[in-house]
Amino acid sequence: MMCLLKKKKIRCGSRMKGFSYIEIIFTVAILALLATAAVPYAELSVTRKKEVELKRNLRDIRTAIDAYKKAVDDGRITMLVDQSGYPHSLDELVIGVEDIKDPQKKKIYFLRRLPRDPMFPEQDELPALTWGKRSYDSDPEFPQEGADVFDVYSLSEQEGLNGVPYNQW
Repeated sequence: MMCLLKKKKIRCGSRMKGFSYIEIIFTVAILALLATAAVPYAELSVTRKKEVELKRNLRDIRTAIDAYKKAVDDGRITMLVDQSGYPHSLDELVIGVEDIKDPQKKKIYFLRRLPRDPMFPEQDELPALTWGKRSYDSDPEFPQEGADVFDVYSLSEQEGLNGVPYNQW
């Protein structure tokens, strides 16, 4: 095969090796089309991940609140006559409460740490401030904070992928 030098380009045979501008533009257009299809999918997967985390956190806190109430009903935690038997705050689930039936007066802990609401916009807030709290005396349709914590809910008014607002989960 003989190579010829023409105008400072070396040509081997009759064709140069490499891609033309048209081929490169066509490839970039295909990649852009694929990227526009992948971005909504990536956003959807992030939302799903947050929703799974929200469900898990709600379940963990509600289970801890129920365990606290059961400990009160079993007589392991002191309760006054005018109290409902639910914790006074979410932090009480983490700090622990003295077990009055234990001779050594050890504490009962219901959560290792208080999870935060993944739908809450600010990441700097304390986890207890990211949740809406409903007291035992509060109406289920219009939850209000009170002397105890009967239930928790998300403060986000956004709608979930299932069509139900996060604050109604």
